[in-house]
Amino acid sequence: MEVKNVNTIEVKWWIKKFQEKISSEKSYLTDLDQAIGDGDHGHNMARGTAEAVKVLEAKTFTCPGNVLKAVAMTFISKIGGASGPLYGSAFLKISQTLGIEETIKDALFISALREGEKALRQRGKAVLGEKTMIDVWSPVVAELEKANSLNHEKMRATAESCMKATEILEAKKGRAAYLGKRSVGHIDAGAYSSYLLFLSLAETLAKRGE
Repeated sequence: MEVKNVNTIEVKWWIKKFQEKISSEKSYLTDLDQAIGDGDHGHNMARGTAEAVKVLEAKTFTCPGNVLKAVAMTFISKIGGASGPLYGSAFLKISQTLGIEETIKDALFISALREGEKALRQRGKAVLGEKTMIDVWSPVVAELEKANSLNHEKMRATAESCMKATEILEAKKGRAAYLGKRSVGHIDAGAYSSYLLFLSLAETLAKRGE
């Protein structure tokens, strides 16, 4: 099988796709967050991702790591609430792991995603099963590690199934945790935006064969 690396253009496509999906799903994200959270996830994510795309369009980048560092800093400064620090910390760690290489082998990219997932867990003080973004990030990265490749079909399927599975979980973190068992029956908004993130990456990687 031909080995293909992740390059700067693909990473920019990934973030652009993410922004487009967040924009189109903004109202739904808001509805999800209003049910058990602060109600601002859709608005915050739409604003932050739009600002990130503006930054990427205004500057020239020579490597994926620098692209994602710019995204991280934009997320931290432009996404309000808890989501900015969470997504920002994850992307910053990913960028640091990728370094300044112009093209990234699949194995390194998967390792970077794992480091991003670790940063996310540390920042949010969350573990698997607590109805958070981690319930999407951790299984997706684990599946990629198991496959030892950026398998876009497995990425898409795992992200979708794990996002949907948060509906039956009781929230243990954030404002949703105050609802206790009343949080059951609702998909976590952060898990849904994380699903959109990995769906965007999967669609970007799917274009490798075209």
